[in-house]
Amino acid sequence: MPRESVANRKKRAGQITEALKQLYPQAGCSLNHANPLELLVATILSAQCTDERVNVVTKSLFEKYRTTRDYAQAPQEQFEEDIRSTGFYRNKTRNIRQASALLLEKFAGQVPQTMDELLTLPGVARKTANVILATAFGKCEGVVVDTHVIRLCDRLKLIDPKNRKKPEKIERDLMKLLPPSQWTIFSHLLIFHGRSLCTARKPNCQDCPLAQKNLCPAAKETLAK
Repeated sequence: MPRESVANRKKRAGQITEALKQLYPQAGCSLNHANPLELLVATILSAQCTDERVNVVTKSLFEKYRTTRDYAQAPQEQFEEDIRSTGFYRNKTRNIRQASALLLEKFAGQVPQTMDELLTLPGVARKTANVILATAFGKCEGVVVDTHVIRLCDRLKLIDPKNRKKPEKIERDLMKLLPPSQWTIFSHLLIFHGRSLCTARKPNCQDCPLAQKNLCPAAKETLAK
């Protein structure tokens, strides 16, 4: 079967966005934070961990560590214990401490506001940088591509199946399908939908508005069985 044209995928991506906006009017960043530094720490902790668990950990973490210098000077073993339940705690501790030291050294202790500068920080890839830029600074420079976005875009046939393990390629493809003003909200909507109805184990196509509106090829196949 020939792949759907770019024009049709653009149209469907827009329809998907509008349908999910109706379903999740509250969609947004789920990580609790009060400033860009806290968001940076929370996003690093969120790798291979749920936002819910991160929010439990950061509730006390943000009371204990309040400044960039606090994180940079945090004892490795103590910080590991503070964040242990988020998983991969040794790497995350090292990344947060080193990123904080770099903030002090090169950015006067402040979280930078450009993609290129954020990508110099340990533990920060494009996904994390996009979250920080959009949420903390209102700068929409790309699409946040996490496991939910990859899974749903695959089911929705918005991406080439060959790119399932290539987040940066997926991001470039999605940026071509959506106007820049929709890049941030599109990710939030898919993440909310992935947690609620279109879960990894068993998508609930029966109750999904995308299935009802004939916007999801995978749902069509599932419901036809």
